[in-house]
Amino acid sequence: MDQFTIPQFIEEKAKVIGPMTFQQFIYVGTAGAICFVFYFTIPFFFFIMVALVIFSFAIILAFGKSGGRPLPLVIKNAFVFKLRPKIYLWKKKVGPPLKLIMAKKPEITAIRESPVPTAVGKSKLKDLSDQVR
Repeated sequence: MDQFTIPQFIEEKAKVIGPMTFQQFIYVGTAGAICFVFYFTIPFFFFIMVALVIFSFAIILAFGKSGGRPLPLVIKNAFVFKLRPKIYLWKKKVGPPLKLIMAKKPEITAIRESPVPTAVGKSKLKDLSDQVR
């Protein structure tokens, strides 16, 4: 009989470029491309400030996790939740208002001795097990 290897770690994405997955590389690479354009278009002092913000945001998106889930998935779920219409359901209570219920006085009844229950015939459990068969 031939033995087959069982795939393991199928929940992890493949590391394509160095220690990064393809999606992580896209985030960092896009930030690098934007910073490359800014390097040639804005003064160097402003470039440093903008590059720090852009790369920080890209690193957080690429490697950040919230509750064990990737940050882009958390952000996407938050937007979907915010934009999707919500339906609020409630159940109307039926019966007299609470004040009327409290206004009633409990009736005092004589305490009677109840007869001791006796088992007659099959038990309910036995009836149910017979029905299943």
